[in-house]
Order: sequence, then structure tokens, then C-alpha cells
Amino acid sequence: MHEIIITNAFKKTYRVNQPDNKLKFLFLAVCILLVLPLQAYGYIGPGAGFAVVGSFLVMFTVLISAVLAVFTWPVRYLIRSIRGRHAFAHSRVSKLVILGLDGLDPNLAEKFMAQGRLPNFSRLAKLGCFKRLATTVPSISPVAWSSFQTGTNPGKHNIFDFLTRDRQSYLPKLSSVDIRPPRRYLSLGKYRWPLGRADIRLLRKSMPFWKVLGRHGIFSDIIRVPITFPPEKFHGVQLSAMCVPDLRGTQGMFSFYTTAAPGVSEPTGGEFFRVHKNGKTIKALLVGPENPFRRDKQILQCPFEVTIKDEKSAELRLNGSKYLLSKGIYSDWIKIVFKTGIGVKVCGIGKFLLLTAQPELKLYVSPINIDPGKPAMPISYPAIYSMYLAKRQKSFATLGLAEDSWALNEKVISDEDFIRQCIDFDIEREKMFFDSLQKVKQGLCVCVFDGTDRIQHTFWRDFDAEHPANREHPRGQRAGNAVEELYQRADVLVGKTLDKCEQEEALLLVISDHGFNKFCYGVDLNRWLEENGYLKLKEDGRGKKNLAGVDWSGTRAYAIGLAGIYLNLQGREAQGIVEPTAEATKLRREIAAKLAELVNPLDNQPAVKQVYIAPEIYKGPYKNEAPDLLVGYHKGCRASWQTAIGEVTDKIFYDNTKAWSGDHCIDPSLVPGVLFCNRPISTDNPRMIDIAPTVLEMFGVDVPDYMDGKPLTVVDTKADQTQPEIVNGIKN
Repeated sequence: MHEIIITNAFKKTYRVNQPDNKLKFLFLAVCILLVLPLQAYGYIGPGAGFAVVGSFLVMFTVLISAVLAVFTWPVRYLIRSIRGRHAFAHSRVSKLVILGLDGLDPNLAEKFMAQGRLPNFSRLAKLGCFKRLATTVPSISPVAWSSFQTGTNPGKHNIFDFLTRDRQSYLPKLSSVDIRPPRRYLSLGKYRWPLGRADIRLLRKSMPFWKVLGRHGIFSDIIRVPITFPPEKFHGVQLSAMCVPDLRGTQGMFSFYTTAAPGVSEPTGGEFFRVHKNGKTIKALLVGPENPFRRDKQILQCPFEVTIKDEKSAELRLNGSKYLLSKGIYSDWIKIVFKTGIGVKVCGIGKFLLLTAQPELKLYVSPINIDPGKPAMPISYPAIYSMYLAKRQKSFATLGLAEDSWALNEKVISDEDFIRQCIDFDIEREKMFFDSLQKVKQGLCVCVFDGTDRIQHTFWRDFDAEHPANREHPRGQRAGNAVEELYQRADVLVGKTLDKCEQEEALLLVISDHGFNKFCYGVDLNRWLEENGYLKLKEDGRGKKNLAGVDWSGTRAYAIGLAGIYLNLQGREAQGIVEPTAEATKLRREIAAKLAELVNPLDNQPAVKQVYIAPEIYKGPYKNEAPDLLVGYHKGCRASWQTAIGEVTDKIFYDNTKAWSGDHCIDPSLVPGVLFCNRPISTDNPRMIDIAPTVLEMFGVDVPDYMDGKPLTVVDTKADQTQPEIVNGIKN
């Protein structure tokens, strides 16, 4: 493991591995703000630096805006009341609820329903319908949820993967958000003061359907829908999800502290800290973001102590408070304060899990999340919405990908620990969701749950004893099938939601963005491109991450992310060599044809079902931002972990031995999502892209011309008593 030296405040050295609905929310949030002390909280973005001054201005602006809102609410209430008289004039529903269960698979749902194990899903299907919901190309969550919210193909919303590449440097970067530091600073010796705030931009284009509804006076509550960071202003409230970073600016960096000897490999997704015991006490540091007030960008640290009490417990001392840690039980969210040295504090929240106390300490610390009670960056709209939720239910996870699958992959936490984490975060989400259902009497409620996705990713191995992942991650003492238990928990949630919707005669849609399948083999696309003469490495380039080993003067195509291959085009890439018209067209078709014939020697099965040529399947102003080719893999295969981060290895196919054993980054035809509704839907072959126009039509709002989706035909059972045919207990 790579080690650096950090000296903490204890002078000890450690080796470290690196009225209306909105007004109801507003009024309560104002009351909270008036009684809470203000602190300057901070946010660091990917490569963006840190803007505490901007954070303070955010808090100050929120406070002033909230106070003004209290004094002006009678006027605004009157205006909205007048406007609201016409908002539902042409609506077929007064309330519509969308429950998103990320990754719920129709084949498994159908199987468990037939076995009688999902009574509430079956009840919902009999009451209305159950259909497969076509996903997007590629079948990746940020792409599918962006099409869900905009009703457009990716060529219009600009999201094609989790990652894209910087055209100048070829380095991978997040596809959905761009975060830049303040442009100007006032320097005083070794310190500096940011003059302004960080620039945070959502790269998803087009307009979400709830913003269209808002323009027609219809209120929406949008909770944790992916690719809503930073949140946009509209008539409603929103809590952001996927791509909200942790306090350090990563997509989730856990920490692991141990007195045991270090391992032999560099961990992925976390940092390992080797600490030393003095009697029964261990002193260590939590690593924070860069100090925004230091010109040398010194890393902020927060000292803590752990005192071993016995084999099953320890006492944590942090920021002047004491907490009891019990072996195998997550702590509540604990506030973590980093001091900048000039009286300003940078705060986040984290969970601690004591894995072992004796003879060796093993302590897991979750990624340090943004504190929702004191948000210093836009994780919600309005900013007071996250404060309202935090006051109502205490702290909760704000990280976009909150469930720590990397800690599981690295065997830092156990299967049981990970499942508990997923369940806890879903419980947090459920409280928000049912608060929304209670508060919103008319309008739209949308909430997406992530546990259905994360547990299928990490426990698909339960279905197959021969899965390569079971070699490195045996079941151990865990009983049962984690995915089956997951679906049963989802069934309980669906039952409670359906009961609430029936009481209020609300329209309910239960959807997923894609399904699931096994992930047994990784495919190194860059190695395949190299072997076929499309990519050239530098002499010492093999094994380097972030495409750093590629010789661009001899490279015509390269891969980054989970689905795409880019051509090294002249005039687009900084060192492009491929002529962008005739040569590029020919090269795309040539690579697609060859790749479609790829056979996996590990199981002697075809690896690729279909290769999509982006200029031929996308339309819209952003289609040229897409990868030139998108690979639709057969069941069992997916882009390798190395391909995703731009590393070229020495072979094409690998056994996937990580706990992350299921996936959906394969051909979209193999992983459709689900669509349940408490009313019949007569449309054949519904698509994720059709949900947005369907919602607009149900509220009597004209579908904008830019949307590619078409409204589904939802049967009004009060006006039309004709019922669809029932086959095996499921209405078609």
C-alpha cells in the first residue's frame, strides 16, 4: 500500500493510506433556522477546491430568504390560490405518486409473484397492470433516469454514462455535474480568502417534467431522483441524489483504521489507516477536504480517540463528545468538525462501525457526507428543504451513492454490514417519502429508492454457487438469499404506498429504470482495441489508469466508462487523428462489426449482443457528445473495472471476483425495467421515456414538442369499466 506521513494535533505520527405545500415546508424550516446557531459549512467538488465563504453566503441567503418568505407569504398564497384554481382544470387526477425502485427486475418480480411471495405487487397488478418497461441505450441509471425526467433521448439530455472524458486531457470525469472553485482569492501570507462561491453546474440538459408542471401551477415533491444535482428552481421541493459528492469531493471515500499489519494491495474506493495502540487507547485522524483558506491547500484533519472497553465495545471521543461503539452495530450519524485555523469550521456527518476491538482494532468510517441540517451547497431546493427533513427525522445520508459497495468489495465490511447499511438508508428514505405523501394533498410525489439496485449488484452471486465472486466472497454465516429478501421488503413498501394512494384516490406508478442480470466476466475493451490495431500504448503504458499510458499519435479509438468507445477525432479530441466524416463513419461500422463477433473464451459464449452506432440512434443537439459506439453485452459480461477507469491490461477477459456480481450495463433488450400501476394501461411496449409525457397528460398539461416519449394510455376506471384480460393473475 502507498503510505504518506500525517502528523496530527497530538504530535503523533501515523502512516496513512490515501396554506400551500411549499409554504408548509418553508414555515417549519424558518422556525428551525431562527433557533439554530449558524456555522460556515463547506463543500468540496471533484477537483473543485473548497468554498467556505460561498457556503456562508448560502446560509446567510437562505436565512434572509426564509424570513422574507414569512412576511410575504399572504401575498404569495393569494396569487397561488388564484392560479391554483386553474391548475387542475383539465387534470384527470388531483394527485399522482411515482415510487421508483431502482433496478427492480421484471423476471424476478414475476417469479416471486407467482410463488405468492409478493402479495402487494400482485394486488397492484390485479388492480391495474404490470408490464415490462423498456430502458434506454445504454441501460445505465444516470441515462435512464435522465430520460425519465425529461422524456427525451440522450441526444437531447446529454447524459450517456456515469463518466465521460475531458477532450483536452482525455482524463475521465463525471458526466452529470461540473464543479469549479471560486475564480478570485484575497491572499494574506499563507492564507487566502475566496471572493465568491464555487460554480456548480448540472450538465443534464432539457427540462424535467416537474418543472413543466410547476409552470402550470402544479406542485411537486421530488426525493432522491438520480441526476438532479445541483437541484433546479421550480414550483416544488427537491432533494438531490446520484452524483452528490461527499465532503472530500469524491463519490464516496470510506476510511478503515486498524492496528493490524497493512495489506499488500492498494484499496479501491477507500483509504486504509495503520494506527497504533497505547494501552487501550488509539489516537488517529479523520481526513477531510483541502483547507480553503490555505494557499498550500493543506488537508484538513479531525483528531479522534478510541478507547477499548472490552471485546465488544469501545468509546469514541470526537469533537469534545463521547459515543459508545458496539461491535457490529453502526453508530448514528455523528457530526464531524474540521477546523480551518481561522475560526471557521467545516462540518459533515459520518457513521462509525466497530468491526473488532481485540486483539486488533478494526474500525470502519463511512464517507463523510454533507450535513443536511446545515447545507453549504445545493443538495436541495429550496435549501431549507433538507434542513426541514433533518429536523424532522435527524441526519440522513446525502451522498449520491450512499451505500458503500466498495467497502464490501474490499472486504472491509461484511455482507451483513452492507445489507444493514442499505436497509437503514432505505428507512431514512421511507420517512421522507411518507412525509411527502402526507403533506402534498394535490400534485406530484416522486421518490426513488436505491437499495433495490445496490443489493442486486452485490448479491446476485446468491443465485449462482459457481459465480466467480463466490470464490472471494463466500456466504459465510449469512443465511437466505439477499435479493429475495430485498423483494419482500419492497413488497411491504409497495403495500403501504398503495394503501395511502387508495385512501386519497391517487394514481400510483411503481417503476424501475432497468432490470438485472449476472456479471461474471469483465471485458477489457481497450485491450481488444489494442489487439485489433485501433489503440497504441506507450512503451511503459500498460497498467496506467486514466488513459495515461495511451500513445495518442497512433490511437484511433479508445474506451472509458461502462458502455462507450470514442474515436480519436480530429478537431474534437486534443490529439485526434481520425478524419471526422468519411473515415470516422467507416471506422465506426468496422469496429462495430468486428466487436459483435467477440467470443468469451472463459465460457465459449458470445460476449456482445449488439453494438450501437451513436450518430444513428441518437437525435438532438448533444448527440455528438456521446461515445461513438455503445456496446450491448450478452448476459454475464460487462465492461471490465479497468476499462471504466481507462486502464489497459494484458488480456481481454477476466473473471469478476468482486462482490459486485450482478449488473445491468448490458444490452438494453435483456434488462427492461418494471411498470406497475393501480389503473390499467392499455399501451403495448411502454418505455421509460414515456413516463414524463404520461404524467403531463394526466395533469392536463400539453406535452412539449421537445419530448420524444409518448403518453401511455391510462384507463380511467370510473369512466370506462372495461377491464383487460387477466392472465395468470396479472392484467395485460
